[in-house]
Amino acid sequence: MAEVGIDTKKAVHLLEQGELVAIPTETVYGLAGNALNKQAVTKIFTVKDRPQFDPLIVHVADLKSAKEFVTEIPSVAHTLVDKFWPGPVTLVLKKKKIIPDLVTAGLETVGIRCPDHPLTLQLLKKLSFPLAAPSANPFGYVSPTKAEHVEEQLGSKIQYILDGGTCSVGIESTIVGFENNEPVVYRLGGLSLEHIESTIGKIRVMTHSTSNPKAPGQLLSHYSPAKKVFLGSIEELLQTYPAHLAGILTFQKDFNSPFQFVLSPSGSLEEAAQNIFEALRSFDKLPVDVILAERVPDTGLGRAINDRLQRAAIK
Repeated sequence: MAEVGIDTKKAVHLLEQGELVAIPTETVYGLAGNALNKQAVTKIFTVKDRPQFDPLIVHVADLKSAKEFVTEIPSVAHTLVDKFWPGPVTLVLKKKKIIPDLVTAGLETVGIRCPDHPLTLQLLKKLSFPLAAPSANPFGYVSPTKAEHVEEQLGSKIQYILDGGTCSVGIESTIVGFENNEPVVYRLGGLSLEHIESTIGKIRVMTHSTSNPKAPGQLLSHYSPAKKVFLGSIEELLQTYPAHLAGILTFQKDFNSPFQFVLSPSGSLEEAAQNIFEALRSFDKLPVDVILAERVPDTGLGRAINDRLQRAAIK
């Protein structure tokens, strides 16, 4: 099984040898490898069982590092970097040839971000290359927000997990691309639309793709636990599925079920975001046949939470 620790020197050594290391970020844990090493990138796809048409995000220490791997950064992208990096926003920009096509699924653009986690920023500053790092879980399954989640699922396939505690945001980064110099959201995530639009104005949202996605996290079915998820009114769903067979996932309401997870009793969308993936994951260890889930308020981070729930319910 993988060793779990906080030794960035060990992580650096393994990454320099072309091995993979699980890393913490503020969003979710990533499965990291040298983004410039095709063999290491291939290992990422193999370990995750991830299709190579789904591009990877490249992680850098700062804006200066990002400029080494992209041909240009539009002014509106600069504005987002100045305001939100390090942080949960990925920018899709035109790549330089140094970034292998394998990383970008053959696209001329690359998703790039600076994660807001002290341990991983320390790691990135010690490396001479950026890190390709999708979520550290089998493809299509619930993303990990703790080191133990990674160990449970990928511990037999990698050597080291850098333990940075529980992820503070809990859902993946928001992905913003640029079409004709106009910003477009390709994936809802840990930075809310309200925060983005308060900085750069109204932004178009284009989050779904059945194939050949322009960015990670655009596939219709994703983030799914092993149990079937049904999304709607809990009261109505309980009429269809016997309560003793169902796990119940709610925003605030307590259904007095032995197999329920309340995302935020206080009604905090930030707390719900931190808990959503652990909640979905927890039902796979419970004696339930199905998961009955309700949407949260569709504002702020609630949009990203509902996006994950919707994708989890599609199989």
